Parts: sequence; structure tokens; C-alpha cells
Amino acid sequence: MLRDRLAKNRTILANERTLLAYVRTAIMLAVSGVTVLRILRGEQFYLFVGAGLILLAVFVGLYGAFRFQRLARRLSSYDTDKQPGDSSAA
Repeated sequence: MLRDRLAKNRTILANERTLLAYVRTAIMLAVSGVTVLRILRGEQFYLFVGAGLILLAVFVGLYGAFRFQRLARRLSSYDTDKQPGDSSAA
């Protein structure tokens, strides 16, 4: 049904936008961590803050990729062309 295919396409696009938001956040965290390390070097506290921001950036990027893949797999298994009551195996 056309409505189902359009809904699936909207969901795919929303999933891609969400992934890009995770990537944008991860880049922002990594750049902030590098900035803290370069500008405020010398004190051990700032070393931990900068390294923590970079590690958080890696975690956010990996988590976003994991969520994207999980939803993409679920969407690929959803067949929008199959009609209700259709028992034929596609």
C-alpha cells in the first residue's frame, strides 16, 4: 500500500537524520575535548576533562551507529508490498 511505503520512507529518512545528529554531537564533543587539551594544557584536571570529552564523543558516535543499524535492520525486514492476508512467501 502506498501509505505504508511512504511511512517507511519517512522513517528511513528520520533514522538518517538521527544518525547525522549523533555524528554532529560526537564531532562537537571531540573538538571540545581537543580544544580543552590544547588551550588549557598544564593542569591535570583539564587533561582528564579533555580526554573524557573525547571518550564521550567516541561513545556517542558508536551508540548512534548502533541505533541506526538496529532500526535499519528492522525496517529492511518490514515488507510494505505484502497485503494483509497474503500468505505467499516473498
